[in-house]
Amino acid sequence: MIIDYFFEILSWISIILGSFLILLGAIGFFRFPEFWSRLHAASVIDSGGMILIIVGMSIQAGLTLVTIKLIFIAIFLVITGPTATHAIANAAMISGLGFDLTRKSKIGLTGKIEERNNKKTSSEGKVGT
Repeated sequence: MIIDYFFEILSWISIILGSFLILLGAIGFFRFPEFWSRLHAASVIDSGGMILIIVGMSIQAGLTLVTIKLIFIAIFLVITGPTATHAIANAAMISGLGFDLTRKSKIGLTGKIEERNNKKTSSEGKVGT
């Protein structure tokens, strides 16, 4: 009786945590300014969120054929998710989309990218002035 409640609570915690990760990843996917950070957010959605939801559903289903099918789906996602993310990142690097480590930008409350310029002023680099 108590063990049933424990599994029920554990499954719902897993489902809610997975849903929260998917929500965070979706917000990050639309809020991040560049391709590489958006790719990271998409991989969080794929790997973390979906696996936690599948674990929660497996606990809900008990030891049935549905659980076996969910385990196969989870294995499939664990293998294909990071592989697809790597393939997309590799294709982006080969096509010439590199990292811009000098650009520091943030998204303001309006949703527009606000550039922060970290260039030195003309008097900083001169000696004896």
